[in-house]
Amino acid sequence: MRFLPQLFANNRSWAASHVAQDPNFFGRLCAIQKPDYLWIGCADSRVPANEIVGLAPGSLFVHRNVGNLVRADDPNCLAVVQYAVEQLKVSHIIVTGHYHCGGVQAAMGPPMTDPLEGWITPVRHLHREHEAQLAALPEGEARIDRLCELNVLAQVRVLSELPLVREAWARGQSLAIHGWIYDLRDGLLRDLEVTVDA
Repeated sequence: MRFLPQLFANNRSWAASHVAQDPNFFGRLCAIQKPDYLWIGCADSRVPANEIVGLAPGSLFVHRNVGNLVRADDPNCLAVVQYAVEQLKVSHIIVTGHYHCGGVQAAMGPPMTDPLEGWITPVRHLHREHEAQLAALPEGEARIDRLCELNVLAQVRVLSELPLVREAWARGQSLAIHGWIYDLRDGLLRDLEVTVDA
């Protein structure tokens, strides 16, 4: 533990507190992974998925990336969705964006270097597609926040069109896709009311 000793100390404290509350906690965690939810969120360090929904480890299968994007050309995300749907049989996929998202803000600004520029290209397209709507809002925060919401809606649409999701619905699998937004200013989630199911 020459490097980052504080993180190891934090980990030991965290593990000890769980064992103190429940001596079988880690044994049960090892035995099975059966979450009902797949969370697709932003990699932003201020949006800790399990914590903001009050779920313990093992309850939430998580995929995070810059801008909470679901891209048909991203094998990492597609593998996570496939595993969640086909192996874990999750009932809910929750795409969760957040206000003040740096990835979304970057897509509203000047071009960046790759790989980030290539990654946020779909958000740039979304920005152009909704330029009139966004221009009608006050400059700054209101426009960024609205684009964050529009980005979540777009990712829900992409997910609902994935062949592996369509196949799950065709099999009669119970699966709903939700779009939420998290507000860093008050710590609250908001349902964007775009749930899609079979």
